[in-house]
Amino acid sequence: MNSELKKYFDLNSRRVEKALRRFLPQPSIRPSIINEALRYSVFAGGKRLRPILVVAGAEVCGGNWKKVLPTACAVELIHTYSLIHDDLPAMDDDDFRRGVPTSHRVFGEDMAILAGDALLTHAFFLIARNAEIQGVNPRSVLKVIQILSENAGIKGMIGGQVADIKSDGGKWKKYCKTQYGSEKELLKFIHENKTAALIKGCLIAGAILSGGTAKKVRALAKFGNYLGLAFQVADDVLDRIGDKKKLGKKGSDFKNAKLTYPLLFGVEGSLKAARKFVEKAHEALGIFGTKAKLLHSLADFVIARDH
Repeated sequence: MNSELKKYFDLNSRRVEKALRRFLPQPSIRPSIINEALRYSVFAGGKRLRPILVVAGAEVCGGNWKKVLPTACAVELIHTYSLIHDDLPAMDDDDFRRGVPTSHRVFGEDMAILAGDALLTHAFFLIARNAEIQGVNPRSVLKVIQILSENAGIKGMIGGQVADIKSDGGKWKKYCKTQYGSEKELLKFIHENKTAALIKGCLIAGAILSGGTAKKVRALAKFGNYLGLAFQVADDVLDRIGDKKKLGKKGSDFKNAKLTYPLLFGVEGSLKAARKFVEKAHEALGIFGTKAKLLHSLADFVIARDH
């Protein structure tokens, strides 16, 4: 990560962190255990990539972080809820996330499920609060609610997660033939929905709340899709060959025989595909000129990271 991008990440991560501490219920509020569980997972670490993408989408369209902060925090809650549920025994059955025991290992499966549910519902409460900020069009907030609920739902993250689960344990060999035609098409569906949909939604949300034109929103949507694909391919590679201490998790994809880029194309083939996605992400930003400098840097960082 270059120094300018790091400075941008550090600054906006602190802003998001401070706001999350204010927006989340305090542990003293009854029933305290659920509020402890929420905060445990939200503040267990993480790059805060998705909220920063909301801010970046706003700024490249002439907005600023103050006008999109509730929505930026909301997408971090949506992301964290998905991780809590993803780690459950019924899903990936992981014991560690971000270097600490997963929510269900600390609070039990019942509280982990409810913590995920609570984070998702609280996320849309926060997005609605964005309408209270001066200079934000309430109609834009309604549009963002529509987009993020779709990108996090059946037509996005949930749909991708369903296909991912149905493909566990080598079942993808049979499953892909029934609905997707080929292993490559199934893998594309999983990545575009499970990962890229929410990343794309973050950029779109920031742009819409800042009055971005339809042309700019489409460009950011295209950029976000390719960025999300590159991010997930890089993640699949790190799951296979990355330093597990840096990753903060043991990496369960290989154990679960998940359908991934390394499984189909090998590590080198996967890295080549990730670089191609990044090239297409760069091309999508042409409309913004030099204003998209940080987004270009972010696209390069996605495949250069080691955790």
